[in-house]
Amino acid sequence: MEKKILFNEKIFVAGSTGMAGSAICRSLVKNGYGRKNGGQILKPTRKELDLLNTNAVKQWFEINKPTVVIIAAAKVGGILGNSIYPTQFLLDNLKIQNNLIENSWKTGVKRLLFLGSSCIYPKFAQQPIKEESLLTSQLEETNQWYAIAKIAGIKLCDALRKQYNFDAISLMPTNLYGPGDNYHPQNSHVMASLIRKFNEAVKHKLPSVTCWGTGKPLREFLYVEDLGDAVVFALENWDPISNNAPKDSNNKNLTILNIGTGKDITIKELADKISNLVKYQGKIIWDKNKPDGTPRKLLDISKMKDLGWEPKISLDEGIKKSIESFKKENCF
Repeated sequence: MEKKILFNEKIFVAGSTGMAGSAICRSLVKNGYGRKNGGQILKPTRKELDLLNTNAVKQWFEINKPTVVIIAAAKVGGILGNSIYPTQFLLDNLKIQNNLIENSWKTGVKRLLFLGSSCIYPKFAQQPIKEESLLTSQLEETNQWYAIAKIAGIKLCDALRKQYNFDAISLMPTNLYGPGDNYHPQNSHVMASLIRKFNEAVKHKLPSVTCWGTGKPLREFLYVEDLGDAVVFALENWDPISNNAPKDSNNKNLTILNIGTGKDITIKELADKISNLVKYQGKIIWDKNKPDGTPRKLLDISKMKDLGWEPKISLDEGIKKSIESFKKENCF
């Protein structure tokens, strides 16, 4: 099958300095983009382009004229960040994605890929979660602000496809981790938070480590390099209107696809795994007064696998690589 994008594309990766964006850039280069047939990978920094500034984004598109746009830019954070900054998680993400999607459409971008999140799905969705579960029930309260913004981005892409035949596709990655993750003490996700906690506990010889919740929720984790490869694969191979495109149970073509591993683990098992890898000998305390979040969130990745993509990095290998990158990035 003929690839949907070519090596001579001008590919704009919004959010290229973040964990997901930088992994996508590495995968693009690995697959020949930005260095063959005059192609370019456009990676403006936040200082060079403020994605919250509507006029700045409009002018940037008019000057640089990208042919392919990948939206990996977003305001992200864990349960604590979402609970403290609900306005920013909703408003900033709406502004960023609206600026990027609308200007991509208006300037004639050939192909757009929007990165959503598995948190778009209902809190008690049937497991593993199929793409068609979107908007079938209520969201998890602790990250609803971020989820609603992401759902709006997906639906804007769908609206532009339906009304103007704009070629926009969306991928829903599960929980990401790996090089470039955010290890902030309050605003990080669970994998990064645990890696930081246990490394600090070893470094400072702490007798115990306190973790949020009961440890019972199940979570799926995808190494970010696998996401980068999935993005390139989808851009090259997925055409939602083709005869062999993935369809839902009603035989309707899908415009969103899940990206994950198809395997999950309890937070307690994850904590034990990380503590063992860093050789922490102290006690693990679970603060049950803190929220657990969604009980389980496992994605059905069968549609993406049917297209020919599947993850390559195992959880154990990915955690080892992440611990190494954390120590290097934080001088441990």
